[in-house]
Amino acid sequence: MQDSRNDALVEYLLGCARQDAQALDRLYRATSAHLYAQLLRILRHEASAQDCLQQVYIRIWAAAGQYDASRARPMTWLGTMTRNIAIDWIRRQRPSEHDSDELIAAMPGLSDIEADVDLAQHSGELHQCLAELNEDQRRALELAYFEGLTHQDLANQLDQPLGTVKSWVRRGLERLKTCMSHLI
Repeated sequence: MQDSRNDALVEYLLGCARQDAQALDRLYRATSAHLYAQLLRILRHEASAQDCLQQVYIRIWAAAGQYDASRARPMTWLGTMTRNIAIDWIRRQRPSEHDSDELIAAMPGLSDIEADVDLAQHSGELHQCLAELNEDQRRALELAYFEGLTHQDLANQLDQPLGTVKSWVRRGLERLKTCMSHLI
């Protein structure tokens, strides 16, 4: 059943690449609930999530021709695009907090969808490497990556000093990089 859903989504994306409005409508009906939920988890504000969801489908319409089914499943590609748009939204809402935020700059693939797709293709290896991190490093990286939290947000949520959280993130990223380079 999952394969038939993926096949349908691939067809919708191909239709979007041909500027077929009906394909976009079908893609929206098939994926918007999932992508909206992802946006709500990151943004935690309904109006912002709704605005971002509109941006997601505008970007899909414009970038559908770049989708390569041999590199990623459709929901991986769409989810990566959605996460990137949400993080861009956060940056625009609070630019002074995020302009110098090392965490956003250090996260792999935040500005490059293809790099994110490559990373998603190696999710088994990533999970193996994540298991090698200590609990604090893993939790900090997961919150930063999946919820778009900054260093300060992490410190607040984890109830830890800012310097401690920055160390967890830096060391965790270094260990992930080393581990992934050995596996890929």
